[in-house]
Amino acid sequence: MTPRFALIGVVTSDMAASLAFYRRLGLVFPEGSEEQPHVDVELPGGLVFALDTEKTVHSFHPEWRPPTGGGRIGLAFRCDSPAEVDTTYEDLVGAGHHGELKPWDAFWGQRYATVHDPDGNGVDLFAPLPAAE
Repeated sequence: MTPRFALIGVVTSDMAASLAFYRRLGLVFPEGSEEQPHVDVELPGGLVFALDTEKTVHSFHPEWRPPTGGGRIGLAFRCDSPAEVDTTYEDLVGAGHHGELKPWDAFWGQRYATVHDPDGNGVDLFAPLPAAE
């Protein structure tokens, strides 16, 4: 059997804050998840997105430490339109999240922006730009 990609896991220092952030992006977690050490949600297509508290990770990996500096992995959410990139970015920044890159028209043909989740992970927002006429 060949291993297959099945889960994206994020370690969080504040489960409630992370849930609020990802719920603003449309992910649906069960009620009461704020009190859990691990929560996950199945995404369309079967991929699972999971959140674990730092305490949970320390329970099986006592030497684990949160990374410092910039990350080497990114999460990206596709929006339905370039305008939705802008409104989603403004909603998240307005809710107090750090806006890393304001929405801009990228040379590769997408409206693009980056915000940070409560733990400083970069989360990109993107949508295809209309084809030039």
